[in-house]
Amino acid sequence: MYNTRRDEAMKAAIKQVKKLVADKKVKEAQTALSSAYQAIDKAVKTNFLKANAGARKKSRLSAMIVKAKAAK
Repeated sequence: MYNTRRDEAMKAAIKQVKKLVADKKVKEAQTALSSAYQAIDKAVKTNFLKANAGARKKSRLSAMIVKAKAAK
């Protein structure tokens, strides 16, 4: 039950950031990034994700935003 909640919250936050980057809304994506970080950190804290997997997800999201910002 709790793992499902963590998983859905994390995936929804990541999807939101990816959608905003795809729509070239970089400012909104940066604000959504903090909620995605929070969801990923909670998943790591509750051992739903391993620490390195959480770090990898956060790194890839931030790299995506940096790349979108540079393409602007």
